[in-house]
Amino acid sequence: MIMDDTKDAFVFKGVAERLTLGITRILENMPGVVDVRFAERDPAEKRTLLSWEQKNTCILPEDLRDFYLTTDGFTLTWSVKLDDECVPLGCMMINGVGRLCPLLQPVSVFSLPNAPSLADLDWEESSSESGLERAPPVPHFDARSRIYELDSCGGNGKVCLVYKNCTPGVVAQHSEIWFLDRSLCWHFLTATFTAYYRLMITHLGLPEWQYAYTPYGPSPQAKQWASLYQPLIFSNEVSQTDSAADVFLNKLDPTKAFRGKAKVPPPKKKQSAQSNPGGAAKGQGSAGRHVGAKR
Repeated sequence: MIMDDTKDAFVFKGVAERLTLGITRILENMPGVVDVRFAERDPAEKRTLLSWEQKNTCILPEDLRDFYLTTDGFTLTWSVKLDDECVPLGCMMINGVGRLCPLLQPVSVFSLPNAPSLADLDWEESSSESGLERAPPVPHFDARSRIYELDSCGGNGKVCLVYKNCTPGVVAQHSEIWFLDRSLCWHFLTATFTAYYRLMITHLGLPEWQYAYTPYGPSPQAKQWASLYQPLIFSNEVSQTDSAADVFLNKLDPTKAFRGKAKVPPPKKKQSAQSNPGGAAKGQGSAGRHVGAKR
């Protein structure tokens, strides 16, 4: 019995090592990183995948199907130690098949007829207006796209499996990975699930790492964590997004902003009588003439 448990643990360790691409050992050797946890999950059944495809009228991409046949979802978390306290920081997550739900839920019969929905926010935007000449067409919130949530990103947005150019009743086959930020703007991430999975592992699941692929980037706090735990990747991404970020950032010109704050030069001190004896004598002579005239 003990030998079987040891064998199972060894097999799981090997599977976990392949799934995480060895990132667990890298995290454990990083300074300050503690409590690296990888959640073990059983593989999904083929009938579960077929049921999902029939229900959603979509064909799962081959790499995502193989992933689910290996593990029904993915969760790896890690924390950092600050002042003798463990603070949760990194989180890598892929929803299981059961949680691969549509982003746009069907309208309930109990909802008001004119109730607002995400489809009301949909509009056509050309690439020239968005400032991205070669950007792929963005997904739509209506029936033209079928969108499924892969990761909720801790409330900072949603990573979605997106099928575009859909027709009602026709099976959708081609999919991409997109990021929906908190302002409900779409940002293209990768064309395949495998590419996104490697991207997630490379960024160590740091907070808001998906925002590195948006024109405005992550928050200052997230940038601090990224510069600490992935300085090479962070510096490269900053240099690549500098030109795109110029459109969204207000540039500060210190010569203009602080023009009124310039130091005023101190006034010159009046020269004393000792320092200018000629001037003093001239003053005394004029005073004497004034007194003589008075007499």
